[in-house]
Amino acid sequence: MARLRLLGANTQAQAGYKRAVTLLNDRFRKSKLAQRAAVLESAAWLIDLLERLPTGL
Repeated sequence: MARLRLLGANTQAQAGYKRAVTLLNDRFRKSKLAQRAAVLESAAWLIDLLERLPTGL
């Protein structure tokens, strides 16, 4: 969540940002313990993509 907060306002308006928040909140809480690592990896991958996007999009 801290990495998401560091992204600019332009990035926060994108669908990928909302999806990462959903992964970290709703999906993580509803997942079984064995699946939580995969959910965190998916969210980290998506956040990596968001960080690499040009800020002007």
